[in-house]
Amino acid sequence: MRLSEEGKLRVAFGADHGGFHLKQEMVARLRDEYEVLDFGADSFEPHDDYPDFVVLVAEAVVSGKAQRGVIICGSGVGACIAANKMTGIRAGICHDVYSAHQGVEHDDMNVLCLGARVIGTELAAELVAAFLRAHFSGEERHRRRLEKILAIEKQALSRDEGKKGGV
Repeated sequence: MRLSEEGKLRVAFGADHGGFHLKQEMVARLRDEYEVLDFGADSFEPHDDYPDFVVLVAEAVVSGKAQRGVIICGSGVGACIAANKMTGIRAGICHDVYSAHQGVEHDDMNVLCLGARVIGTELAAELVAAFLRAHFSGEERHRRRLEKILAIEKQALSRDEGKKGGV
């Protein structure tokens, strides 16, 4: 995991209108401890769409520009679904602290999805802190499971590539 020049973890944030205010609060709280990359929304736009912000955060994580991502929408569900469509993303919706760190420790989760209409600011701060402080365990059983997940992803990509040529 390559850190910023200051030795800080790079974290990409994104949110639609449903998560805009919570994202603003999380970004403000984390700027001193982490290198925060804010991919928007930059203002409250009631008709924006979470997939637009998901793609920006996911691309930052997959490219290595950021080590982790946090995406916030109204429920967290749509953002999580969209994020997991991106190759190399392992996103989880977490509304409890255990899942926020365990998802990293056991499953190498790299994107946290939150629902601003489901949780409050203080819980969100606890979840983001647990997610960002966690590290993949590297235990054999967790590596084995991760390899199986990556094989599923690779198989799906191969299947999709095959469909492009003949369908």
